[in-house]
Amino acid sequence: MLPLRDYQEQGADFLYEHDRAMVLAPVGAGKTALTLTAMREMVNDGHVGRWLVLAPKRVCTDVWPVEARLWAPDLELKVAVGTPSQRAAAMTAQVVVINYDNLQWLAQQPLDFDGVVFDELTRLKNPSGARFKALARVLDCPIRWGLTGSFTSNGLEDVFGQCKIIDQKLLGRSKGAFQQQYFYCLNRDYNEWTPRPGALEVVMEHIKPATFVLDPGDYKDKLPPLHTVEVRVDLDDREPYETMKKDFVVQFPDARAVAQNAAVVTQKLQQMSSGFVYTPEAQWFSTHKFDRLEELLDENQHANTIIVYNYKEELTELKRRFRVTTLDDDRAIERWNAGQVRLLAVHPKSAGHGLNLQHGGCHMVFLSLPWSLELYEQTVGRLHRSGQRRDVWVYLLMTSKTVDERIWAALHDKRALSDVAMEELK
Repeated sequence: MLPLRDYQEQGADFLYEHDRAMVLAPVGAGKTALTLTAMREMVNDGHVGRWLVLAPKRVCTDVWPVEARLWAPDLELKVAVGTPSQRAAAMTAQVVVINYDNLQWLAQQPLDFDGVVFDELTRLKNPSGARFKALARVLDCPIRWGLTGSFTSNGLEDVFGQCKIIDQKLLGRSKGAFQQQYFYCLNRDYNEWTPRPGALEVVMEHIKPATFVLDPGDYKDKLPPLHTVEVRVDLDDREPYETMKKDFVVQFPDARAVAQNAAVVTQKLQQMSSGFVYTPEAQWFSTHKFDRLEELLDENQHANTIIVYNYKEELTELKRRFRVTTLDDDRAIERWNAGQVRLLAVHPKSAGHGLNLQHGGCHMVFLSLPWSLELYEQTVGRLHRSGQRRDVWVYLLMTSKTVDERIWAALHDKRALSDVAMEELK
């Protein structure tokens, strides 16, 4: 077995010593390795007989089996994905790894686990969600551990659900009571709340005893530098964009794009920042981002690059212009890490958690940005993580004077909240 780094040893010890605990560690810090080490020791010492691991699907299939061979080869681990019969066949293993989308199915099975690990705990941030309720009804493990790199990525409200599934003693049983205590209600019709002054610090103080926070200073020297480059491009023709922004409608020669409300117009404007808009068919009026992407790839001497897209039409245009591989292609992750893929196109929701892509390249380009800080940081973390040996370069293609700039500013604001939360837990 490989040796853990000092900070990973500390994290593994913390889990071993706490039945209900959370590990808050940035992307790529080795949460899976330290957790498997603690799981192995809990089994060897007789505290746990069987483990259940809940994780996003790709993390189940591509991360846990690989990491288990390195850090806990003596544990019998099976992945319960696929057909109902395939899932049932895996349910007798010492460690069962299953994806969150199968929670409804899991709720109907007989369960005899002593411990459960919630990988990417933020998937359970909504205590009123169906998957949360299905899990809460059937799972009563004495040992509960949660792992996340994005605890407060979208606001303080996200903290409640994550803490409740680990230990209801941390922040109570009721989301309503939690909101009343720590938030002001801005608009009851739209269920809009904002934290009271000092609420963040008080909440973090409550959960601190059950939380292991990995200080970036403990591991940042283990990772190569991360360079984020804003690449500004101009729309050749701004008239369609400005018309949509002003009138919520724009007329093309053969089609008409209409936005019903402000939320929809924001989506339309993000599409138009990339040069097209759905009407519902895609109408192109500018190729500025893709022209700049082509130049960028040439400037980087055709280095192996991950290209992040948000819309299907962006992927379609990528395929029209370049020879690209997607995660759905045969052995895509294996071939990328072997250096055999020059362009890997990924969507943040499919590549945003757990995948190890650090061995195949060190360049990433965002054609358009996600609104979620969690998805942004997790996607960057596919390259900038333990095992990466080269400087990582992340290029953000942003159209000047468009919603692209607003999205990037919003991500900065959310990161500020996350940084404060982490400071309070130290």
